[in-house]
Parts: sequence; C-alpha cells; structure tokens
Amino acid sequence: MKQRTIIHGVVLASFCLGFGILLAATKDFTAEEISLRQVEDLQNSLTQVIPPGLHDNSPVKDAITLKGDDGKDVVVYRATKAGKLTGVAYEVRGQGYGGEIRLIMGLDADGKILGVRALQHKETPGLGDKIDVAKSDWITRFTGLGLGSPPKDAWRVKKDGGQFDQFSGATITPRGVVAAIRGGLEFFAAHKAELLEVR
Repeated sequence: MKQRTIIHGVVLASFCLGFGILLAATKDFTAEEISLRQVEDLQNSLTQVIPPGLHDNSPVKDAITLKGDDGKDVVVYRATKAGKLTGVAYEVRGQGYGGEIRLIMGLDADGKILGVRALQHKETPGLGDKIDVAKSDWITRFTGLGLGSPPKDAWRVKKDGGQFDQFSGATITPRGVVAAIRGGLEFFAAHKAELLEVR
C-alpha cells in the first residue's frame, strides 16, 4: 500500500512538473508576440486620440513618465512635428458602475482635447458600454473642449448640474468618464511646462 502511494505521488509530481515546464515554455515562446500586440494596440489607440497628420515622430518612442497627483506614474506619449510639440496623450481612470474605466485622451499643445477613447471597462452592455465609440458617438463629444471651455464647474453630468448628457438608466458611467477627463485636463494644467518641453 505504501509503495503504491509513493508511485502515485511520483506520477502526479511528474505530470505537474511536465505541465509546469510546458506552461513556462509557452509563456517564453509567446512573450514577444504578446508584447508586439500590446504595442500595436497602444499605437492604434494613440492614432484615435492624436491624428497622424499632427506628428512626424513615434509618440510611443518619445514617451516620458511623470508623477500623477496620486503619486502613481503617468506615461505621457508626446507627438511632435518639425521639432515642435503638437500633442500629448496619456491614460486617465474613472470609476464606473462595473468598476474601473480606463481611458486614453489626447490633447493639443493648448490643452484642448483631440480625442478620448475607452481602453477598458466592465460596464453593463446596452447601458454603460455606450462610452465605447463602437457603440455610440457620446465620447467623441469631448473633442475640442478644454478646462476653461466649458468652465471647470460645468465638467459634470447634467444630473449633477453640469453640461454633459448622461445615459438613460446609467448615470454612474458617464459621471465617472467626465470626472476622469476633467482630472486629465487638470493634470495637463498642473504639468504643462514639463509636458510641452521638447527633449
């Protein structure tokens, strides 16, 4: 009986070791491919918030890292044309009904929004997912706006006394998005000198 238990243990350990080696090898084999896909996804997102005609560089390669107000690193992708900074893009986060909402926003050198896109969210399909440009054009309505236009106090949904529409049956999601975008504009205002410095 004891010998049978040892044999079973050895067989089980061998299977576990074999699968562990297989998983590690698969991870190593696919790591470069996954990294390439992540860069492609990032470049695609940047194209949507910083128009290609606005720069002659690679914003991904010309990224800098700054500290946000919460102490976390903020990676800023900088667009330049003929050596002049024409725009920046970075990620902002808001709280939605289903959890954290990750957005990427692009701004021109004057702090006006070039574009905002949802990167990741867990909002309810048919309600909160209208922040996705594939579902609705709601998020495109921020293009051209800035911290002073509309005034800072108007950067809220209408239900909270602001100027931005909420979705029927879903106020929490737009509220989180508007707050995240306003925070992104405030970040630009607080770090404008660093963001616009050509390196």
